[in-house]
Amino acid sequence: MSYQFRIISNKDLNQIVPLVYQLNDSKISEEVLQFRFNEMKHQNYQCAVVSKENELVGVTGLWFCTRHYMGKSVELDHVFIKPEHRGNGLGKQFMAWINNYVKEKGCNSIELNTYVQNNPSHKFYYNEGFEILGYHFLKKI
Repeated sequence: MSYQFRIISNKDLNQIVPLVYQLNDSKISEEVLQFRFNEMKHQNYQCAVVSKENELVGVTGLWFCTRHYMGKSVELDHVFIKPEHRGNGLGKQFMAWINNYVKEKGCNSIELNTYVQNNPSHKFYYNEGFEILGYHFLKKI
């Protein structure tokens, strides 16, 4: 059976918490993630998932906005595919599906952040046509 790509309803965001928990190496509790996703579902957020035989194997958040330098844009957030499903072209298929989906929604660009030490993701995104625009800074308050 092949992989399926779809947008899930924001009322079903609790389904993705285990994947995002795995992505974050358990640094953020599932309870905190659940709370945050409950807030996010009321914002300009959608969630795309990859499933195979009714099992969620991949996820990314989609934050929609209009940027002064690019126009209508989407920012990918928490992009994750379970390790056992990597290396077979699934990431490339998922990015192609996302690209088509956000184009249909009128987006001019796709943006994302990736951790500095995540070198495999850098190579993947370069191969997908992404360019480095700048640095992402964070200040906790």
